[in-house]
Amino acid sequence: MQVNDVRVLKSAALPTAVVGLVAAIVSLFAVGASGALGAAVGVLLVAVFFTIGLVAVSWAGRISPTAMFAAAMVSYLLKVIVIGILLQVFEGIGAWHFPTFAWTVVAGTIAWIAGEVWAFTRLKMLYVDDSVAKAPGRAEP
Repeated sequence: MQVNDVRVLKSAALPTAVVGLVAAIVSLFAVGASGALGAAVGVLLVAVFFTIGLVAVSWAGRISPTAMFAAAMVSYLLKVIVIGILLQVFEGIGAWHFPTFAWTVVAGTIAWIAGEVWAFTRLKMLYVDDSVAKAPGRAEP
């Protein structure tokens, strides 16, 4: 991973962890230990899924912008499919409070995306490669 990717990962993971901690504490008092466990599993699921996606896009970005786009789309599609399957499987498990789990996944996802947006708005990344860009009407040296 590049330095910018690590910054984005940290900026997204921190608010997600805070949301998970708050959800676990509130759920512990509102629902009990099963609620806290549901919140913990939910935030862990969000962190793992988004970290895998960020690593895949970072790795593909070293190959080409097209590969980066493909990795983003494929990882997103796989995450949607896997989370749908996991939600169906986890719904029948009585070890944790399922609504707490589901709402923590939603809140954690919002926190992760907000953290990524915040990090990307503060990165000083070039979007155009000057060595490749050509100005119209300008003769090449």
